[in-house]
Order: sequence, then structure tokens, then C-alpha cells
Amino acid sequence: MTTPYPTLTWPAADGPETARWRSEAAVLPPKRVVLTDDRTTADTAFRLASEGTALLWNGDYQNARQLLQAITRRIERKPPKQAATAKDAFNLHRQAQAQRARTLGMVLIPLTGDYTIPLRRAPEAAQACIEAWGAADGEASVVSLRELLGLIGAHEWRKKGVEIPALGERIHPYYGVFSPVRGEYVDLVARMVLPSLEKAFDIGTGTGVLAALLAKRGVKKIVATDQDPRALACAQENMTRLGYDRQVRVVQADLFPEGLAPLIICNPPWVPARPSSPIEHAVFDPDSRMLLGFLGGLAAHLQPGGEGWLILSDFAEHLGLRTRAMLLDAIKAAGLEVAGREDIRPRHPKSSDPSDPLHVARLAEVTSLWRLKAR
Repeated sequence: MTTPYPTLTWPAADGPETARWRSEAAVLPPKRVVLTDDRTTADTAFRLASEGTALLWNGDYQNARQLLQAITRRIERKPPKQAATAKDAFNLHRQAQAQRARTLGMVLIPLTGDYTIPLRRAPEAAQACIEAWGAADGEASVVSLRELLGLIGAHEWRKKGVEIPALGERIHPYYGVFSPVRGEYVDLVARMVLPSLEKAFDIGTGTGVLAALLAKRGVKKIVATDQDPRALACAQENMTRLGYDRQVRVVQADLFPEGLAPLIICNPPWVPARPSSPIEHAVFDPDSRMLLGFLGGLAAHLQPGGEGWLILSDFAEHLGLRTRAMLLDAIKAAGLEVAGREDIRPRHPKSSDPSDPLHVARLAEVTSLWRLKAR
């Protein structure tokens, strides 16, 4: 009988051992695995990881973290390839990111059946694992240290929350749900004149931050949609915590809920490229599926005289992945017209980091709120 999940096998003194393989990005388990511990040097680890050999750690947990940092430094020593165009720079950057993720993902950590890390000086990670994977099933497993650190970091985000100045509250993101750390798009929604206080749809709500902001601004009834179960649970918890659960109804839907609204808001992924992990679905939108889906269905869901607010960065335009003409043509083809636009410059650290390979595009980036109406 085959198992319902992938497994990892590695050599041991008493014969091969096997455990459940965990990967949020559905990365296949490594074919070559060696047992390693505190005696393994960074140079050896880097060479093995670069060749595609995984290192199952059997030493001190904190030493494993230091080893991962040492491998990271060795990766960063390699100068980036020069690109002729912004699009080439983006593609090379994505390739480098993928290679980096593959190499760093080769340092593996064992977990017992109750999500305990059976290593010296290991932290308590059970709650972080439960939030990401669900209740423990008693079965031992193996996960990359890089992914485990991501789980633990997400758990801290969820506990502490993210301060949203425009909201005057904290939003608590779940693991796998994009954190609203870029606040400029929230500020755009906070300062725009609302066309109505009666009803609004928030399409692709994620953490629910924009639905909460609309509720704070006095919109009486809001329907917030998403397809991802984690996002739906996250948004619902945030609405309850903030006291907006009577105003905001969170529903599972592919874009639009049933009915019409005088205000429909959407902040789709900004870059038309393929995501390499679930969390990247908030940034990368293959073939602009969500953007075009929102535009294509907007007119049919707007009340007469209503507005659709499209929040979109022009980052993809500066990368050569989309043109302004393509966006305007899509708006026109959907039977819509532009009633107005409000722009804001990004404030995130990468926009002022000249060492970033996409610095030129980031420096030119503008995020816009497009006010759209049915023609």
C-alpha cells in the first residue's frame, strides 16, 4: 500500500530509514541524503548542497542554523549575472532565487510524531507546525531547516501581528497568507472618497486588512472573498478580533460573490509570472489571471453608478512584463472606463537598496488605485 504523501529515505547503520517528507511548495524529496552533525564543515555542506545532496542534521540545532547562514554567505559571494534588459534581470533574479532556495533547502531537520525537534538546543516548534500543517498525527517526519524557520517566523507574526497605522490596529497573518507589510496600498484605500457606505465586496481578501479598513470607515455590509482556506480562516479571525465580524462576511469564492455592490475592491498579485511557492500567489499572477478575471467580471457585479477600485503596482511595467497599454486595453475590453486614479510611492526597504538586482524597476515603481466604472 502506498502512502498518501511523499517519503524521504536515508542510509543508517541498521539499514535504510524512512520518514514523511514535508514541503509546503511541494518540492520532491531529495534522492541523495547523508547524515551530518556538528563535525560537518561549511565548505563540505555547501559543496554537497550545491550538488543536490541533502544533509539530514543529527547535531546541535543552533549549529545547524549557523551552518545554514554559512551556506547563505557562500551563495552570496557569487556575483549576479549581468542583464541587458529589465526583463532579463527579472528572469535571472528568479533563476538565482530558485537555485538559492534549492541549495538552502538541502539542510534537513527531523521531527518526531508530536512535532518535537529531537536535537540539542532545539526550540519548541509544535505550535508553529500545528498552525501550518494541522494537528500532529504521531508520525515522524523530515523538513528543510529553511522551511521550519519560516514556520517559526510566521508563528511569531501571527502572535504579535502587524501594525496597520491607517487601521489603528494590528492584523495577525497566518502562515501561508501574505502579510500586509507594504502599507502604501492600505493608505490609498484609507484616503479615497467612498462612493457608498451601504455595501462593498473585497475580492481576494487575504488577511482581511482592506475589509477591516472599509468597516472602520463605516461601510455597513462587506463581503470578503478568497479561495484559500488559510486566508478565509485568517480573515475571519481578524474580523472577530477587531469586532467587525457583524459588518464583514467572509466567504469562499473564485473572485466575486453573488449579488451587486456599489463598491468592489481588489488588490490582485502585481507581477504576471509563475509563483514558486504557495505564499508567492499573493505576488505572482500567471498570465494575469486574477487581474483579468476581476476586470472581466466587474461590470456585471457593480450596482448602477458604482465603482471598482483596482489596486495595482506598475512594477511589472518597469520589468517589461506588462505594458500600460495592455492594462488600459483590458479595462476597455471589459466594458469599463477610468473615473480617476490615485498614486503613491512605495516605502519598503528594497526601493532604496541599490544592491538589489531589480533596483531600477523598484525605484521607478508607483502603486495606483484605479477607480473604474461600467461604461
